[in-house]
Amino acid sequence: MGRRSRKRASTPVAPPEPRADVDRPVAPMPAAPRTATYKSRREDAPQPPWAPFPLTELCILLSIVLLAIGFFFAGGERRGVLLGGGFVLVTLAAGELSVREHFAGYRSHSSLLAGICAIIAAVPFWLAPIPQEIVLVVGIVVYVLGLLGFRRAFMRRSGGVGFRA
Repeated sequence: MGRRSRKRASTPVAPPEPRADVDRPVAPMPAAPRTATYKSRREDAPQPPWAPFPLTELCILLSIVLLAIGFFFAGGERRGVLLGGGFVLVTLAAGELSVREHFAGYRSHSSLLAGICAIIAAVPFWLAPIPQEIVLVVGIVVYVLGLLGFRRAFMRRSGGVGFRA
């Protein structure tokens, strides 16, 4: 079987001219306001004051190294110091990042911030010679109040959105 030949037009055909009443381009729909969405974009993330330098990321990396050295290689009193330093450093770095993102309206960290406040409020009661039930009650009350307050603050900053992932 051979190739089938195609018929070719002897004269080129010009494309039809668009009619003014039918082929008019449709204007695109306006985009929804950014504050009404539940998905946050990377380019909307708030920048720290030390923006080009990755201080938060380096602190988290250093804390991972301290935790790994303290857990796998150190012993005795040195182990506790390395583990404690790693936990404190990662808590400070993650706390700074969550405060910055939360109060900029980028992502909601209400429960994390409320948990940090509850721990800070409960530690003095835990160290005092009082019943442990009081420590638990103080922690729960501070957590609930903090959760409500941080959620309300995020809703004000984000334009009424209660959470954003």
